[in-house]
Amino acid sequence: MTEIPVYQPPPMPQAPASPAEAREGGPPSEPSASEPAQIASMTNDPERSAALTPAIVTALQDVFDPEIPVNIYDLGLIYDIIVDASDAVGIRMTLTAPGCPAAQILPGQVKAAAASVPGVTDARVDVVWEPPWDRDRMSEAARLQLGMF
Repeated sequence: MTEIPVYQPPPMPQAPASPAEAREGGPPSEPSASEPAQIASMTNDPERSAALTPAIVTALQDVFDPEIPVNIYDLGLIYDIIVDASDAVGIRMTLTAPGCPAAQILPGQVKAAAASVPGVTDARVDVVWEPPWDRDRMSEAARLQLGMF
């Protein structure tokens, strides 16, 4: 049997978004502590949170990692949901790994899902790496679905 060589094209160069990135050699591969968080200035309003969070969770349960047949909420990728007094929503989430192929699409899908909830005026998403995701964050239903007893 003849071996067929596999050609892997080099990654496409990405233009730096700022002069600082140009000096440092391009954009960072993952968020760093120096990047501004979109939800850092938000203050949770307990009354608004109690009113909207159940519907937001339901909407997030329709978002799936394309490689795993379990929704991102039950996977434990959603760390925090903040609803402020103006009904703006902030979501702090992570990914299963920093090199996750879905990193380019999941935050946008999370933002769209939260924004689709009636009453939500704005939605913001921060992807964080601390604490790191692990299987212990998964719901019991997700573990059963994936056969991880």
